[in-house]
Order: sequence, then C-alpha cells, then structure tokens
Amino acid sequence: MAIDFPVPLAPEIARNVSAALEEDLGAGDLTASLVDGSRQTRATVISREPGVLCGTAWFDECIRRLDPQARVSWHAADGERIAANQSLCEIEANARALLSAERSALNFLQLLSAVASKARIYADAIAGTRAQVVDTRKTLPGLRLAQKFAVRCGGGGNHRLALWDAILIKENHIHAAGGIAAVMAAAQQVAAAAGERCRFIQIEVESLDELETALAAGAQMILLDNFSLDMMREAASRNAGRAILEASGNVTLETIRGIAETGVDRISVGALTKDVKALDLSMRFVG
Repeated sequence: MAIDFPVPLAPEIARNVSAALEEDLGAGDLTASLVDGSRQTRATVISREPGVLCGTAWFDECIRRLDPQARVSWHAADGERIAANQSLCEIEANARALLSAERSALNFLQLLSAVASKARIYADAIAGTRAQVVDTRKTLPGLRLAQKFAVRCGGGGNHRLALWDAILIKENHIHAAGGIAAVMAAAQQVAAAAGERCRFIQIEVESLDELETALAAGAQMILLDNFSLDMMREAASRNAGRAILEASGNVTLETIRGIAETGVDRISVGALTKDVKALDLSMRFVG
C-alpha cells in the first residue's frame, strides 16, 4: 500500500537509522560477538495485539545496514490492519547482524505502528462526518517526519510538518504584531516571499468576535482554540464555508465525535504522537 507523503522519506529514514544504530552499537555489540560470525539464521516478527502496521522501511534499513544481503519478506504493508498473533514478516540474515539490529528495528516498528494504530482509532471515531483528525508538532525529538508518516498510515492527516512549511499565528504572535488585522497582513507578505514553501496561513482565535475579525482580514484557515461545542457550532454557522475551521484543545477519544458533528473541518490531536504506548511486537529466531 503506497502512502502519500509530502516530502521524500528516504533521507529521513537513513538519518533516523544512523542515529539509532550509533546510539545502540557504539564501539560494537559485545553480546552478539558470542555468535559465530558466519552463521545465517531465519526469524519472524509476530504481533501480540491488533493494530495498524507502520515502519517497515525503517525496520528494513536497520537490518540491511548491518547485513546488506539480508532478505525481509513482509506479509502486511504499512497502513494495513494487523491481528494479534499474526506473522508480519520473515527474515533471512547473518545471525550476528540480526541480533545487533533487532532492538533498533523493533523500536521503530513498535513506535510507528502504535502511532498509526492510534490515528486509526481516532479517524474511525469520526467516520461519516466532514472532519479529519490531524496531528501536531508534539512529536518525539528527531522523529517528526516518521511519526507524521505513521499518522497518515493510520488514516489521519498532517498539520504543518515544521516551522518552515506553513504559518500558524497564535495568541502571542497576534499580541506582538499589533492585532489580528496587522498580523494577517504581515503573514500574507511573508507567505508571498516564501513562495511554494509556505503551504498555508492559519490563525488561532479564542472567541467568536476574534473569528469575525479573522474572517474580515481574509483568513482562509482558522484554529478554534478551546471552543465549547456550542461555540464551535456557532462558528461553523458564521463561517458558512469561507475558511477551513480546525478545532483544538482538550480533544479526547470520548469527545472527538461530538466535536466533529459541530461542522468543523479538522480536529488536531497532540496525543496521536505525544501519548503513545508501543505496539506489542516480537521477533523470534526460527532457524
């Protein structure tokens, strides 16, 4: 399954894996040296709980970085739902290399599958509404693009990737720039100078009056910060499709359906990437 992503991932995967292996191996794996360096082995990865698979490219890169001749055959692809006790892949590799790569490879697979699984749960919770669940910049340092890719694998969408690809005007920006009208005018100038690099301008509002001011200033994407459900419904009515409305703040799995039904277009959830419990996956040597 091909997952559309806005930037090339190959350089990011290489960077992530280099950092992980350097951190784990250092001067060399002392324990793996107990195994005959010429021995070949086979192994399988099994899921211990249901979820959504993600991170196969990171997993492969970890193993092939230590054994370029290794073969990994996947029985599931990124973005696919997996069941408990399902065999996910089979590996043929040098035993010593596989032992050294195992932890880093599984760390990527477990983390990214967990993010994809959580995104799928949230996306399923608002199925049938117009709203899309999107991530935030609340990601693990150094793994921003990996986690955002995982959100896409789970059926969610990405907010801006980082500070360089979009403008998000928040309360402090508005205050420092002299108000909503002034900051929107400045943002339009900055966006024009940045060209295609700036994908959108979004402004945060904290009241219905600020919403009206932002719309009058030409805002095309507005973040409703900690609005009540009644305020969101009123915002959607006043907006009348002029701007993309995003709800943000204290969103949980229990509240997201009600938020989606107010008529907002997007719901941002920091928990997709910030509060994640690794999916339970296990590698077993079989030969």
